[in-house]
Amino acid sequence: MQRHHQILIGILAVQIILSIVVFWPRAAATGQSAPLFPDLKAEDIVALTIADGEGKSITLRKVTGNWVLPEADDYPAQADKVTPLLDNIVGLNTARLVTRTAASHKQLQVAPDDFQRRIEFETSDGTKQTLYLGSSPSYGTTHFRRADRNETYLTNAITTWQTNATANSWINTTYLSVPQEDVTRMTLQNGNGTFVFSKDDAGKWHMEGLAEDEILDEAKVGTAVRQAASVIMLRPLGKEVQAAYGMDTPSAVVTLETAEKTITLRVGAQDPADKSYVVISSESPYYVRVSEYTAKQWVEKKREDFLQAPPTPTPTPEGAP
Repeated sequence: MQRHHQILIGILAVQIILSIVVFWPRAAATGQSAPLFPDLKAEDIVALTIADGEGKSITLRKVTGNWVLPEADDYPAQADKVTPLLDNIVGLNTARLVTRTAASHKQLQVAPDDFQRRIEFETSDGTKQTLYLGSSPSYGTTHFRRADRNETYLTNAITTWQTNATANSWINTTYLSVPQEDVTRMTLQNGNGTFVFSKDDAGKWHMEGLAEDEILDEAKVGTAVRQAASVIMLRPLGKEVQAAYGMDTPSAVVTLETAEKTITLRVGAQDPADKSYVVISSESPYYVRVSEYTAKQWVEKKREDFLQAPPTPTPTPEGAP
């Protein structure tokens, strides 16, 4: 029995040693380190599609020299977010070889059916390449592999958090920005009524139809104006209206007036899946999605939400006349 245990321990030791040999990152032999994509230049890449392991994906394309989201009617992407990724892809090399075997791909999460990121890119001459980003064995390092090769390498030049498959990672998410101090009038219409607020020359807010026993809470009005004047989107949808957006019967309409112009925000239907709402601004041709938290401030507001709470009556002491 003791010899049997010794044999098992010996087998386990061999397996551990083999694992270390297979997966320990090592520099390639002198003269063998080379670019992963030889002759590739950042300016040659004209399209990218990034997918994650959860089914999300985003496509970026260069159109007339500018990066856009083609699936959202060429909504502008930010070049200063795309260019560093292109440089990182071009800079990948074979210096830190991890394994040469296809059997290791799933364990390192660089397999076609098990990956952290799949980056497909196209160059100006029509060539298409696929890159897999996998697991991170230590902070700031990532396994990676060309789809047409078995060798897997390690790098600290690119990480999965730099290659998110969501639109808001590649765009300016500010959808509407109006200086709050410029707003002199705000109208909110929703299922609870129509609420109109105006600011006088002294900067004091007033509410139309305020009853004598009601006191306006100016701080709450100021918050509502600020939230309407600065809108952050989750993602753009495109320029074409769709029936599912619910714009024929909007959930809310917000109108902001300044000395120079009138701005309208129309809030459409809520997505039952992610709870976001569709919004269109008169300042943009694009329909976008905003978070449930953002839209609720327009959709659910009631009259009493803008008023000061009535004072709590002081209880009469027991036995007092």
